[in-house]
Amino acid sequence: MNNPLQLAFRIGLLAGIFLFSTSLAARSLIKGTRTWVSPDYTRVVFDISDQVDYHLFTLHNPERVVVDVKQAAWSSSSARSLESKGFVKDLRSAKKDDTLRLVLDADRKVKPKSFLLKPNKTYGHRLVVDLYPHEKGPATAVKTAKSNTSGFRDVVIAIDAGHGGEDPGASGPKGTKEKHITLAVAKKLAAKINQQKGMKAVLVRKGDYYMKLRQRIHKAREERADLFVSLHADAFTSPKVKGSSVYILSERGASSEAAKWLANNENSSDELMGGVELSDKDDLLKSVLLDLSQSATIEASADLAQNTLRELKQVGKVHRRHVERAGFAVLKSPDIPSVLIELAFISNPSEERKMNNKAHQEKMARAITDGLKRYLRKRPPDHTLFAARHKSKSHTIQRGDTLSGLAQQYEISSSQLKDINGLKTDTLRIGQVLKIPQGS
Repeated sequence: MNNPLQLAFRIGLLAGIFLFSTSLAARSLIKGTRTWVSPDYTRVVFDISDQVDYHLFTLHNPERVVVDVKQAAWSSSSARSLESKGFVKDLRSAKKDDTLRLVLDADRKVKPKSFLLKPNKTYGHRLVVDLYPHEKGPATAVKTAKSNTSGFRDVVIAIDAGHGGEDPGASGPKGTKEKHITLAVAKKLAAKINQQKGMKAVLVRKGDYYMKLRQRIHKAREERADLFVSLHADAFTSPKVKGSSVYILSERGASSEAAKWLANNENSSDELMGGVELSDKDDLLKSVLLDLSQSATIEASADLAQNTLRELKQVGKVHRRHVERAGFAVLKSPDIPSVLIELAFISNPSEERKMNNKAHQEKMARAITDGLKRYLRKRPPDHTLFAARHKSKSHTIQRGDTLSGLAQQYEISSSQLKDINGLKTDTLRIGQVLKIPQGS
């Protein structure tokens, strides 16, 4: 019979070998799952303890996305749950040898894309799986700008709420997340813009989901945006720093972006410089044309930023009393005047409170809208109601003049004349001065 001490030693040794082999088999732990839904795709995020080796593929009838993760295991039973959202109906898993198989049941045929993310301030290592509709893919169809009933098109303004989804941005002392503030102000700004005759707002991000920086520019281009406004909330190590800031693209950022555009042979006339085709031009001419386009865009951006900053000064303190320049990726569209607005320092306790106040959000939205209108009166895009109003000649009403007669005389419609001059009826009075669009 074995000595009790020897028996205990053997049991302990076997247990140690078992635990050691188990730890080798499950080198990485999956600690939880999250789902984010955007209009174009569904994102599934697996929080993992370390980098993993994995293989992704699809199965059909029914539609499934399979991820085989080598030497991995669930950290707990609660980590295995996944909320049914977007294109994902359910998550199942099974263990085979040293591989953990994750099965995403999809509600339609999807095209998956996956990648690994390293830790940031908010999350640790992550395995990301993006599911796109198979028939649509990541790209979306190009849209055309909306026209008024009068025949003049609206000025389209793309509003970009910074951050979103698993990218929360900066956080305030009370835990306020930048992504929520930017979206709240963006929605109020869109509502204010859409109340203005001749203006139309397009939200780049409509909900709490992640968008790549370049994807934001592409979204604005798809919507045929005339202007691009990106909203953020700054943060600093000192809680005393406060105030709004307005940025445009730096010269250095413009130069690096020009090089990328020139290197990309897929850039075509419908994307740049109002229909000028680049593919048949030599490199020197391409560079000259792009420089001209960028210079004009940066000049317009500076004017837009200056008018916006002027209005923001009426709402509260500004961090810098002049427009600043930086190489932010969202400002790099060569043909769309773009500004980035830091609404406040969310790291400042008083500004964090303000930015959570709906009335203050309304004031910020109103100030930005007023800045946009001030800019558009000076630089109205062609064929818009602003252009018709502010690039016009005048006609003084004399006895016998009628609205229909003047419309025929100047070869425009009666509705256009009424829109340009803000007329509610067809009644005219002697001595009244009407604006007539140039070229009429």
